[in-house]
Amino acid sequence: MPKANTVDELMGLAARRFKKDAVTLLPGGDVFESLGVDSMQVLELLSELEAHFDVEIPDYELREVRTFAQLAACIDRRL
Repeated sequence: MPKANTVDELMGLAARRFKKDAVTLLPGGDVFESLGVDSMQVLELLSELEAHFDVEIPDYELREVRTFAQLAACIDRRL
């Protein structure tokens, strides 16, 4: 279970990057569908998130990640 502040911060960063309204994003929402982005754009977001949180998330951990909550849990494991 991700920390509430991590998932909120992550969704805020994603919303700003892709010019979305953060209140429309939900922790259980699909990152791709919620943001209307493709895999290349998600990789760019991931690089930004790794720099922001000062973590490195291995590719193998991201294979099954689809939601903001899952991504936040990956970040929390590295903090």
